[in-house]
Amino acid sequence: MSHDFAADTIYWPTAEPFKLETVAAGKTEAGYYYSAYQFCAAEHGGTHIDAPVHFSEGNKPVDQLSLEQLIGTAVKLDVSAKAKSDRDYQVSSSDFQSWEEQNGRIPDGSIVLIQTGWSEYWNDRTKYLGTDKRGTEGVAELHFPGLAPEAARWLTENRKISAIGLDTASIDYGQSKLFESHRTLMARDIPAFENVANLDRLPTKIKLVVALPMKIRGGSGGPLRIVARTDVP
Repeated sequence: MSHDFAADTIYWPTAEPFKLETVAAGKTEAGYYYSAYQFCAAEHGGTHIDAPVHFSEGNKPVDQLSLEQLIGTAVKLDVSAKAKSDRDYQVSSSDFQSWEEQNGRIPDGSIVLIQTGWSEYWNDRTKYLGTDKRGTEGVAELHFPGLAPEAARWLTENRKISAIGLDTASIDYGQSKLFESHRTLMARDIPAFENVANLDRLPTKIKLVVALPMKIRGGSGGPLRIVARTDVP
């Protein structure tokens, strides 16, 4: 469920792209092959995690998140049909309520995953973000789906979720200026997974999700390797 990291990995318009430099790659004087590389990357790019401290002063950095928040059962909400007709679509509390009418109450401790269908645009920066521009000019032209602030409030006030993730560049939709969904979730120490891949391959209820980030001391986020198992008992 993670996109790979390379020079073409999508990052926020104001962030430096991923860089991989070759330290060594070839035969040594002793005759055996050896390769080593060094990389440079912003915390928030590619498939990554937003730790609560990203938008909530004094709350948990990425290295202090408990495994119970990052490993567990999950539920998936599919709004791809709505997002396809509106690239600024914001998932509402009524979307979750409709999901529950069909599937039952979101269980306590669940990881909530939102499928907007945006992964299909991953290799096209303009389609994925709504713009290919960089810097503040690019930020102003971002257009992609996200979680409505009222839905974030509904989840935090009415359900007990461990984490939330989706297949776009931000939990808040592209045109957000105040990042209210981030702020609401992270004030409750709920981390967010962004740019998640292959949600279309998952069922509505997932028996096991493992979302382990790079353990950056004091970090506001970091690269995330997230996997799911649907065949566990």
